[in-house]
Amino acid sequence: MQARRTEAETFRAAAEVPSFLNPARVLSRDEVLSRPSAAPAASGVYGWWFRALPALIDTTECRKHDGLALLYAGISPRRSPASGQAASRQNVRHRLQMHYAGNAQGSTLRKTLGCLLAGQLGIQLRRVGSGHRKTFADGEQLLSAWMSENAFVSWVIRERPWELEHDLIATVDLPLNLEGNIGHRFHPELTQARARCVAQANALPILPNTGRGGR
Repeated sequence: MQARRTEAETFRAAAEVPSFLNPARVLSRDEVLSRPSAAPAASGVYGWWFRALPALIDTTECRKHDGLALLYAGISPRRSPASGQAASRQNVRHRLQMHYAGNAQGSTLRKTLGCLLAGQLGIQLRRVGSGHRKTFADGEQLLSAWMSENAFVSWVIRERPWELEHDLIATVDLPLNLEGNIGHRFHPELTQARARCVAQANALPILPNTGRGGR
């Protein structure tokens, strides 16, 4: 069973929300994927800021920064499972690189963006390899190109990032977050868009897994 937060921990997490919403800078795909990467190999919470929107999303209440809209927040690592399984060893750098250059199977954000942009980009979610994995196949590179132009990131370092994530979802308008965000007005449309893509993928033949991802 997960330990409850102390009052001091709750206050500390809430106090970090303003710094998350007012980043000193936001970074591009090239900066995250460069060697060395500008993203930190540390635990933290990251925000995704968009120049163009992947769908008709009401951003009236979304946080804005230099013409970009904050639509999604994520963390790395995830909270340790209550089952006692080993904690994740991932970090902000690893997760951002997966989001920017991986595939829809390993990135919830890429799956969401791809489903919302499928018609615009001419891409389609497909079963690949053994059929248990779903990606946008060769369309992953088109999705990466769109992200390179329109998706930017910021972050704050935090040892227990799930605490700040909880407060962000509870207090900030984040239309692309699904987990813990069921009350958001865009949640039904996003859920339906993803479900349609999955149903279409299940109805189509399995493709070979090229392993190319979004690079």
